[in-house]
Order: sequence, then structure tokens, then C-alpha cells
Amino acid sequence: MYAEELGQHSTDPAGRLSDDLDDHGVGYLVATCDGSPVGFVSITPPWVGHWSLDKYLSRVDLPLLDAPDVFEVRILTVAAPWRGTGAAAVLMYAALRWVQSRGGRQVVAMGRAELAGMYRAAGLSPTGHTVVAGAVTFDVLAGDVATLADRTQRRYAPVLNRLGDAVDWQLDAPMRPGSDGCAHGGASFDGIGADFRRLHRRREIVAADVLDAWFAPAPGVLEILAEDPAWHARTSPPVAADGLRARIAAARGVPAGSLTLGAGSSDLLFRAFREWLTPASRVLLVDPSYGEYAHLATEVIGCRVDRLAIGPADGWRIDLERFADTLAGADYDLAVLVNPNNPTGGQLPVRALHDMLRRVPTRTRIWVDEAYVGYAGWDQSLASSAAERPNLVVCTSMSKMYALSGMRVAYLISDPATAASLGRWTPPWPVSLPAQLAAVAALRDPAYYAARWAETTVLRAELAAALGAVDPAAVIDEAVANFLLITLPDGGPSAAEVVAACRRDDVYLRDLSPMSPAFQGRTIRVAVKDPAGNARIVAAYRAAVTAALRPAGAATR
Repeated sequence: MYAEELGQHSTDPAGRLSDDLDDHGVGYLVATCDGSPVGFVSITPPWVGHWSLDKYLSRVDLPLLDAPDVFEVRILTVAAPWRGTGAAAVLMYAALRWVQSRGGRQVVAMGRAELAGMYRAAGLSPTGHTVVAGAVTFDVLAGDVATLADRTQRRYAPVLNRLGDAVDWQLDAPMRPGSDGCAHGGASFDGIGADFRRLHRRREIVAADVLDAWFAPAPGVLEILAEDPAWHARTSPPVAADGLRARIAAARGVPAGSLTLGAGSSDLLFRAFREWLTPASRVLLVDPSYGEYAHLATEVIGCRVDRLAIGPADGWRIDLERFADTLAGADYDLAVLVNPNNPTGGQLPVRALHDMLRRVPTRTRIWVDEAYVGYAGWDQSLASSAAERPNLVVCTSMSKMYALSGMRVAYLISDPATAASLGRWTPPWPVSLPAQLAAVAALRDPAYYAARWAETTVLRAELAAALGAVDPAAVIDEAVANFLLITLPDGGPSAAEVVAACRRDDVYLRDLSPMSPAFQGRTIRVAVKDPAGNARIVAAYRAAVTAALRPAGAATR
């Protein structure tokens, strides 16, 4: 087709064509019917480092090609007998789902000029550039992945439903995406049931895809919750949770008037961002980092969001010099740091954070999420500074550090004026009675939690060593919190494939690929569990990797 029909290549007597990108990890999605080819489409991910379009346009012509989250969709090809059917649409949709599953946020493509209407209907827009290759004229098109996905789901839901019955979908990304909200861990409830009808399964499942504590809450927490559960359930809590507020203030050494309480950190960030930000606001985020911030700023509020990219080449390190320089170079309303960072696990020293704060413009509010700071040490917290600085807010959840994820307790530390402003948007009874009781009891036993955090460090190191022994080519990033990362080597199974295989053994791990292209479809986050849970994680991971690397047709014992 590309040689004889379109004149873009010389004819090869062997009937084979290739280009320079084929040796650099580009992906091909292929459709077949009864063993015969229907068509294919190729995708160039950003980590390849160059594009097919580089043959025609410079980065000056199309700066989008320098973006770390853009994917190139190319050479959509349908065999002659299948043209005019839905084959092209299926391949285009498959390419979109593959890009989504790898964290892509933008796509660029060359579309045949005579098919411009089809591409525009799908949500792609012309960039103003035209390319001539052989006998064909192409428009250079671009599109926002979230917009393309939303339009596809809204306009073509009936078609997709029919395709779901007719297509044997073998990609490692599901045919239909999940909910419209930010993706989180917790897929283990697929095995338990969100209606809790299979609650007995909780003891059979290793839920290492979400970062809940492996240990139980402090003994005092269990005692108070067991003391009179009927009273806990039927009794309204203190309206403003003043007792909990006082206990947090004493534990953190900050004034009670600097605290805003909420039912988990998501409650607080939705409440605060709604007050502070508008679609005209500009926000700086680290990428990758906790996904709720990007979801809220981009999808819910519609802010202009810039991302400071980090990656495996520098150990996922956040460059605070570059962070401060970026803030100084533009009018940002808000910047977010997660420290230690989730999901990459790196920790920024408090001294470096203080140096950064001295450099950033005072008009820019800095939000620091310290959900895991206890694992690094309380001396690494910015809590005391946040109680004094008008442009600094610290968010601390009691979920993961205190084994209270089911209770939903979190707090913001800010200057009193900011806290008073947020208080106007805080409803009565922001924290339930069982949660208030549990949180107060937990804060009375700091020694218990310090010991558990120290144990977590030992368990994490043991888990890292055991996982590293399974496949020495994989990279294990241990970091400082209650989780670690596995980056799978090129040429082996994808993160999605390993995660799916482990789930068959009731071990749930987190495929980080949809969060960011920086993970290149090969990074898995694993929560630290107790020794028995960690042993099951290692066994499931070993089985998944071994099965994926076994030659086709090889016998098993």
C-alpha cells in the first residue's frame, strides 16, 4: 500500500517496509479477522525521543512536539476489503485507549486531507501545518486526550457497546475507561464487592494497590471504638470537633486557630481549591504526583495547569531550584508539593523547602501535602511555618500514618486568617463521632506509631530485596514512605500485564501508567504489608513475571 498505492516508499521485493522508528520502541496495534489482517495503527510515545513528524517539521514549527506528555499516532492503515467499514474507527479508538493507559494528555497525528471531516468529528484540530508524502497530502492535527475521550464516550456510547460484543479486545488497557473522577487505588473492592456482600474475602486479598497501613490502629483506638458502638453510631459528634482540634494543636505545636478539619484530605482540598481558584487561575504541579490535585485543578475547576516533570533518570527527584525559578517566572496562584511524594516516594529535606519558600513570590500560595511525613520524621514537617506564613498551607491526613483510612480525618495548618476564611466554608459536623474518638485516641499514643513507622522501614527494605531478586533487570525504588516502586525492564511484560496477573492470585498492585507518561507503562507501586502479605506479593509477582517471560508453548511443572 505505502509503496505501490501511495508512492511513499520504494517497492520491496520481499513485501516488507520499515522506517527509522521501528527500532526505537514504537507500538503497533493490529486488528485481524479470522487470522487475516484488517489494519493497524502505530503509536510513538514521548520516551522514544523523536517522531515521524521530525522528517517534515522542526520543533520551532510545532513546539507541541517538545511536550513530555504528547503521543504521536501515525500510519493508520486499513486493508482494502475493510475500507468503509468500522475498522478505522476501531483502530483509532484503540490508539486513544492505549495513549490514555500510558498517561498521555495530548496527541499529534497526520491525517489525510480528504478525511479532515472525520478527524475533526473525533475531536482533532488542525495545527495549520500540511505535509506532502508521496501522492498524499496530510494535515497535521492535534488534540487533548481528555477531550477526545469525553467526546468519544458521549457521542459514540451505543457504538462502543456494540463493539464490546463484537471485538476480541486484547490490549492491556480495558476497552472502556473507568469513572470520570480521579483514579485511585482500592480495586480490591472488586473482589470484596462495594456492597460488602463478600466481606469474608477481605482476609484472602492483599490490597497493596492502596496505601493503607499494614498495622492496626493504636490499642487505645480499638478500645474506645469497641466500648459502646451503639452510642457511637446514634450520637451526633461535637459540632466543630473542638476536642480533636485541641489535641491536634498540642501534638503539632501550632495554635488551634490555625487548623481546618475535614473528613479526609480530599474533603479539604476540594473545599479550599473551590474558594481559592477559578478557571482564570494558574497552577503549578509536579508530574507525577498525587492525581487528585491535577484532576481538581483541570477537570473540575478548569484552571490553567503547568507541570514540572520529574523522571526515573534523576531518581524521581524534585528540583526545588527549578520549582522556585518556575514560580518566579510567572504569576501562579497556587503551587502544590507532596512531601514525601506520592507515588514516587522521594522526600524533600525541610531545610531545602525553607530555602525555596524564601524565593517564591508571596502572591503564590504553596500547598504542601504531608500525608506520609511521619515516615520521614516530624522534624521534616513545615507545620510550624504554615501557622505563620500567609502563603503556605500544610495538609496532613491521619489515614495512612495512623491506620485510620476508614475514619476519614485530616487537617490543614495555615495562618489564622486563612483558617478563618476556610471556616466559613466548613459545614457543621465535618468529622464523624467514631472518627473524632479514634483520632483523639491515636494522638495520645505517639510512641506506638513511631514504633510502627520504624517497623515499616524494615519491612520495606525486606520487600525491596525480595522483589529485586525475582528479576534483577527490574529497578526497585524504595524511597521513604510505606510503599516502593517496581520499574519493569524493556522487552518484558507491561505494568498492566503484571498487575492483572497478580490479581488472579488475589494480590492487588497499582499500575501507575495512567498517571503519567513518565512511567512509560512499566512502573508498579506496591504498598508495604506485614510479613505474610509481603510474601504473597513476592510470590504473585514472581509467578506473573515468570509466566510472561516463558517462551510460547513451553511446558510448566
